[in-house]
Amino acid sequence: MSIVLTSLILLFTVALSGVLIGLLPLRLPRPLVQIAMGAALAVPSFGLHVQLHPEIFFLLFIPPLLFIDGWRMPQREFRRLVVPITALALGLVMVTVLCVGLFIHWLIPAIPLAAGFALGAVLSPTDAVAVSAITGGSPIPPRMLHVLQGEALMNDASGLVALRFGVAAAMTGAFSLPTAALSFVLIAAGGLAVGWAIAWLFAQIRHFVTQWRGDDPASHVALLVLLPFAAYLLAEHLGVSGILAAVAAGMTLNSIDTLKGELNTRMQSRGMWTMLEFVFNGLIFVLLGQQIPAVWGLADNASVTMGLSMAQMISYPFALFGLLLVTRFIWVAIMIKLASWRAVRRGETPIRPSTRVAATTAIAGVRGAITLAAVLSLPLAGADGQAFPGRGLFIYLAVSVILISLAVATVALPPLLKRIKLPADDPRAIEERRARAAAAKAAIKRLDTLREQHAEEQDDADEASLYSETAGRIMASYQPWLDPDADTADKQRARRGFAMERTLRLSALDAEREALYQLRRDAHINDITMRRVLADIDLTEASLRSRRRSR
Repeated sequence: MSIVLTSLILLFTVALSGVLIGLLPLRLPRPLVQIAMGAALAVPSFGLHVQLHPEIFFLLFIPPLLFIDGWRMPQREFRRLVVPITALALGLVMVTVLCVGLFIHWLIPAIPLAAGFALGAVLSPTDAVAVSAITGGSPIPPRMLHVLQGEALMNDASGLVALRFGVAAAMTGAFSLPTAALSFVLIAAGGLAVGWAIAWLFAQIRHFVTQWRGDDPASHVALLVLLPFAAYLLAEHLGVSGILAAVAAGMTLNSIDTLKGELNTRMQSRGMWTMLEFVFNGLIFVLLGQQIPAVWGLADNASVTMGLSMAQMISYPFALFGLLLVTRFIWVAIMIKLASWRAVRRGETPIRPSTRVAATTAIAGVRGAITLAAVLSLPLAGADGQAFPGRGLFIYLAVSVILISLAVATVALPPLLKRIKLPADDPRAIEERRARAAAAKAAIKRLDTLREQHAEEQDDADEASLYSETAGRIMASYQPWLDPDADTADKQRARRGFAMERTLRLSALDAEREALYQLRRDAHINDITMRRVLADIDLTEASLRSRRRSR
């Protein structure tokens, strides 16, 4: 009963955070509000205290979130940006591990170098979800956004693999770089292979069942929810990266795309993943806030054990965050320089080096859920009973760095993003308009073919005329989508006409909805009838509102 009650309280807190954000005089990012609410629940002695088990945390939250991130990652951009993504997700992780390990060993000589490397591995993964929540409505350059998303997908695995070797070295004192490098490649490749295989098998089975029995949205969506857990568990059982398996499963399923004709399944899966993403991300930050009071207790114990003063305990997290920020800034600046040099050698337009872009990318390296789970997964002791050096201090430092990175990004990212020059016309909007134009041309061509076929096969002149008239009316509705880049007077007039039509249609839909509710109140129709008609109205309204962006 206590587990059920605790779960309900946490879910209520997540839901309440969205309401509270709207009531606050200052617009604060949702992660910070959720962390504060989680801490408030845990502060009183009689409050809610949730002990976080890293294994359960990883299993419940990480696979579905990384799966949906992998599924949403644009594959074209991922392929084009694979070099900077790899440089951040692999190269920067290794540099971070080295820098943090050396720095913490220099600050606190009692901390072994291998344990310091483990802390560096804990602090290396970034959280793109937190960045998206912090930036809110601020426009992010598409290239930067895709690089951050790709980095967050991949550096989780590289950081956790590095953590595994760091912990082993700290507990045994043995470390072999060639062995570690080979193991890293095998673990990463194995995770990717498992994720691809599970997703491919799932897609084939689903396609076969759909062809045989028809579309069953509820069953398909339920199985889809279980897919990332299956990939993660199988990969971990085989001793490879479960995190990369979840990512690979999401990206593979997006690539295969066997849901071309299954409208109900697509719509239900989108709504389901949106809801799960909101709930799981919210729970992660609420649980992070829950750990804060306990972390302060660990900090007190660590200060006594390590002989550190209060000033040192306060300043060390800021020093660590400063090191992470500077390291990331230098790495990104070098990447931009190399990309510009490579573009010149290829005869392409060079990328203009920008300190502002480098600073924005550096600050956007927010730490989040993976860092929290990773630091809590540090062992209390090894097989020989020897305690892991500095575990309590590391938990305090990691949680503090998470909070500092969130706070700094909250303050600094929005103004920095506003100063980055963006194209006058959003490339994504241009691409969407061109896609709609191509789809409209295909639709007109298909309708024209059907009209000609019907005219040849139909003997009834009146029926043929009606069919031709109907097809012509539908074809005319596609005309404004053609020639998306034109800005003629006719095009502008058509856009104004569509805006008027959209406003009128939305108003008409509101009237339909009000009439339905009135009929239900007067007992002229029942709830089932109302819901059926209302579903059609809602779909029409959703279509009208979604098309507004590309006009």
